Amino acid sequence: MHNKIIGKTIKATISKIIVALFITIAIVLSIYLFLGARIKEVMSIASKVAIDSENKEIEPIVIDDNEGLTNYPEYGTQYATIEIPSINVNLPVYFGDTLDILKKGVGHSAGSYFPGEGGSIVYMGHNFPTFFRRFSELKKGDEITIKATYGEYKYKIYDMQIIKETETEKIPIQDEEEILMVYTCYPFNNIGYATQRYVVYAKLEK
Repeated sequence: MHNKIIGKTIKATISKIIVALFITIAIVLSIYLFLGARIKEVMSIASKVAIDSENKEIEPIVIDDNEGLTNYPEYGTQYATIEIPSINVNLPVYFGDTLDILKKGVGHSAGSYFPGEGGSIVYMGHNFPTFFRRFSELKKGDEITIKATYGEYKYKIYDMQIIKETETEKIPIQDEEEILMVYTCYPFNNIGYATQRYVVYAKLEK
């Protein structure tokens, strides 16, 4: 008698699971039938936007001695390269600092100035071996060259610091002097999220 009760309970449980599974499948199919076309449409639009952005020609930035920079680059586009001969770095520079941008090259903080504007320029990049892993080898006096679409700018390194990610006051934005600040995560061989930054400070050569 006891075994029969257990058997009936198991059968009832299995029946409920099967019914629930069929209901779930029915709901998923209904959603797909009603919204499938809409989802495909949205995905199609998103893909088109991405393709258009990739194929869009970059308008050259113009610098006027009286008016400053005009025709700023669109967010996410490349407008320059950064060269650091002493550690064999030659990387593209993009306007913006999203994760996608930093996978492709060096990011330019949108809150900072552009080369040639006379203020603080903030660049950042990963500490990958092909990116900024060799920052520890840099010395005072080493040169950094920014080749923008509107001109070439040379900076001389005058300081290097290891800072906490929260010490934003050590990457100040000011407009009294053109200073390039480039940073990467520290330690260089860190695995996982790093809470420190290795910052290189360089002044525009005149």
